[in-house]
Amino acid sequence: MVSIFINPSQFNKKKDLGKYPKRLNKDIKILKKLKVDYLLLPKNNQIYKNKKNMKINLIKKDKVLCAKYRPGHFEGVLAVINQFMINIKPKFMFLGEKDYQQIILIKKFIKKKFKTKIVVCKTVRLDNLVPYSSRNFRLSRNEFRTASFVSKCIHKFYLSIIKNFNNRFNINLVKNTIESKKIKTDYFEIRNRTNLSKNFNRKNFKIFIAYYLKDIRLIDNF
Repeated sequence: MVSIFINPSQFNKKKDLGKYPKRLNKDIKILKKLKVDYLLLPKNNQIYKNKKNMKINLIKKDKVLCAKYRPGHFEGVLAVINQFMINIKPKFMFLGEKDYQQIILIKKFIKKKFKTKIVVCKTVRLDNLVPYSSRNFRLSRNEFRTASFVSKCIHKFYLSIIKNFNNRFNINLVKNTIESKKIKTDYFEIRNRTNLSKNFNRKNFKIFIAYYLKDIRLIDNF
């Protein structure tokens, strides 16, 4: 079963929701080729009919990275996940690693209430290292090249840390290199891949970035 639902409560700005790529017919063609058994296409009133189940709050500890810069976003994600869990009761849920913080929060949320197992799927990338994302359809050719530059910078930085891990690696140098392309960043951080804390080592670190190309907000991680 595949679900397609553009959740309004995940968007901090109405303009962003309005511009978000909607390719339902093309998506359905892809799913048919993949021989998906069921497609779930809920309407807003079906998801939000039970307001009691939609009240989700994040604790202060979890309000980092995107949760810090997009208040209400993950609360909206978890509210919909809660509805899906109640109505579908899946044995497994498959989530992409590109939205890594989302995976951590969903795992934490459903662990207390449901028996569903989260299966983490590797980020699918284009040849230029840009991760697949619906927002990519809004990028111009030049913006796409810039997104490739960002992903390659982070990947190179990731490999350099793996090769020679120490606590003196210069993350600000990489950030300045990225921002020299007139790119605005919300954050560029290294965190523990298990719990998103700032306590990490060579085996459990992950690099996270959120940045803007004009009004298009993109995220990536390595």
